[in-house]
Amino acid sequence: MYYARQDPVKNSLMVTVGDEVFPSTNGIKNPSGQTKESPTSTEGYLKGLESISEGTNRYVFERDFHIAIPEDSPCVAATPQQSSPFVAANPLEDNPYVTTTPQQSSPFVAANPLEDNPYVTTTPLQSSPYVAASPLVEPYTNVPPIPHSVSHIDDNEAGSGDEKSRSEGVYGASSISDEIEEYKIFKSKKDLTTSLSIISMREKFQFKTFKSNSHFTIIRCLDTSCSWRVRAKRLEGSGYWMVTKYERKHTCTTDFKKVRYRQATSWVVGECVKKRLINPGRVFKPRDVIDDMKRKFGVDISYSVAWRGREYVYENLRLGTPEQSYSLLPGYLHMLRETNPGTVVNLEVGEQDRFKYLFIAFDASIKGFQYCRPVVSIDATHMKGKYRGVLFMAVCHDANQQIFPLAFGIGDSENDAAWTWFLRRIKDVFGERPGHVIVSDRHRSINNAVKEVFPNAFHGICMYHLLNNLKNKFKTKTKELEQHYIQTAKSYNLQEFHVLFYTLCCAVPGAKEYLERVGLDRWTRSHSPSRRYNIMTTNISESMNAALVKVRELPITAFVNEIRLLCQRWFFERRNKAKDFTSKMSKDVEKKLEKRRDRAQIMDIRYADEYNFDVIDGDQNFCVDMALWTCTCGKFQLDQLPCEHVLVVVRKSAYEAYDLCSPFYSREYWYESYSGVINPLPHITSWCIPEDVSSFKIMPPDVRTSVGRRRKRRIPSVGEEQSQPKCSRCRESGHNRATCQNPIALHPSGQTFTAYSTNPSFQGASSSYHPPSSIDDTNS
Repeated sequence: MYYARQDPVKNSLMVTVGDEVFPSTNGIKNPSGQTKESPTSTEGYLKGLESISEGTNRYVFERDFHIAIPEDSPCVAATPQQSSPFVAANPLEDNPYVTTTPQQSSPFVAANPLEDNPYVTTTPLQSSPYVAASPLVEPYTNVPPIPHSVSHIDDNEAGSGDEKSRSEGVYGASSISDEIEEYKIFKSKKDLTTSLSIISMREKFQFKTFKSNSHFTIIRCLDTSCSWRVRAKRLEGSGYWMVTKYERKHTCTTDFKKVRYRQATSWVVGECVKKRLINPGRVFKPRDVIDDMKRKFGVDISYSVAWRGREYVYENLRLGTPEQSYSLLPGYLHMLRETNPGTVVNLEVGEQDRFKYLFIAFDASIKGFQYCRPVVSIDATHMKGKYRGVLFMAVCHDANQQIFPLAFGIGDSENDAAWTWFLRRIKDVFGERPGHVIVSDRHRSINNAVKEVFPNAFHGICMYHLLNNLKNKFKTKTKELEQHYIQTAKSYNLQEFHVLFYTLCCAVPGAKEYLERVGLDRWTRSHSPSRRYNIMTTNISESMNAALVKVRELPITAFVNEIRLLCQRWFFERRNKAKDFTSKMSKDVEKKLEKRRDRAQIMDIRYADEYNFDVIDGDQNFCVDMALWTCTCGKFQLDQLPCEHVLVVVRKSAYEAYDLCSPFYSREYWYESYSGVINPLPHITSWCIPEDVSSFKIMPPDVRTSVGRRRKRRIPSVGEEQSQPKCSRCRESGHNRATCQNPIALHPSGQTFTAYSTNPSFQGASSSYHPPSSIDDTNS
């Protein structure tokens, strides 16, 4: 924000840029070398525009406004306690400012006493901001950078100045303020009007536009006898507007101060509640907007105004409407690749340039995958926006057992073509590693796509999805079934598996044929031909869905940006966490090894030779072969992590536990997996997009939207148990407190209650009420 104001000391115009104030002095040469006489009144400064440019910075200001003076130029600067560089008329007065002559007593020393210059003075350290201006030297040796609060003015921003189109204006920086002063500059007339509307609601008055066109506007109080008024004009050559006159005092009567204000329009309401809606996951209903406006301004608004105001904010914060978001997508993807070199982006369109598929894999994820175990979990979830669609994702575990995002895709639905397209992009980018395993649910399209794209990789299924299918198939939901099934799926050796599987088949007749038809190798750890480590479910995919559940209703470009922000934050936090960790293994593995060491304390060991050991665990014994890195329990070879029995050997021998762990659990691999950086994107106004990209406009997919409110809650999977709400009033399940209609007993026993009289004469007396046992008792 920058504006001009008049110097009360010298009656000359001061130009304010951000928090700094610069004077316009008489006789100073501008960059073109021409000397101009500065008028002594404000009127002379409202005669069009001139620009001063040096390097890459540019300022636009009224004629004869000489600003942008660097620190080392001889100009007047204020003391740190003041905000205006006034020049002292008499140095003998109690004035901490710059003196007029160096001969008088002053704490300042003349910078050049040889020149007959009574103006230039400075402190002995040459570092003080007290530098007086001199008309004898030429300023503007260079132009300082524009302060952060000042927006750049480009030639292509010059327009009608009233209102830009919605597609252009939603991305620009706003100049809305809750304070108005003369010579204050606004980015558009709409920003000026919105600022006045906020002030009118706060100060409880109303106004109307008396006269307005594309060059100036006059706004007056609704009471014609009131002296309050604002006059503003558009700065020539740009869309900026400057307040030229502002009468603050109100003389209107209380009849014009009402509860419902004409200035409380939808976009004004949206600007008032914008800060409450910055978080995309924030649930802010129109009723909340109504209550917020009533609490902040005492203004009553209708439900429709509140709804439109909220949608106006959503459109600004979410990079436009859903249709505009698809048009913006090519430019966003171009900037994503420019700021993150190595990032792979594939965008495919169909007929009439309608959106079809999108694939994104960040360069940091591509480089970090080699430090993660080659077990990839894939899943898809439905998006909730206007044009629906499905989000595909591929994730894996890092060394600390946390979610490591690999790739994301967006398509029309979960079908063979979409899954095949997504998996082909994954194979092209990440390749196929030795021992590659893909874990998913039992969706038919996933099964077909994996067979076609990854014929050599092992395809395992999530044991919990199969459990839900088992419950639905045999119509049983007993805890016994669930317990036996999970133990069978997680068993590490074949002996333990056969015992548990027999128990499961006895509990559920017919389960044996069903599970064998699915394939024992696909859902059990002991039969898996490839090492699945401890990844038996798609929980990491479901957790990724939960992390994005609140942003899946955003338009596509805003949604992709939220994915980038999430991954950017994860990589930064986990990289620093791994860097600061001092142990050889990751934090989660250290905790797991510590628990196994505690259990190993009560075990005993018998030696066979230098490599073979017999470990006694209660009434069982386990054989450990340190030459082959195996244990008969199966944990050591399947998880690639020392089990309790191996840790007994480590405790009684010269082996080192960390040397027996897979490097995929090490702190080094943990750090290296997040060593890549996901860089942020600049503001949309700073994007540099080639012509061929900016001219490419994508149309939204051709989908049929159903009538009514869009569904946001997902349809539960087959066999999935839904949690029932519990009423906090009656403590029963199936409903909540708002819909509870159950009668509440007057006494916890439900039989009697005791009432004490408030009459002093009956203090200590009590009466008991016994509810009637039947209607006849009541009549009698």
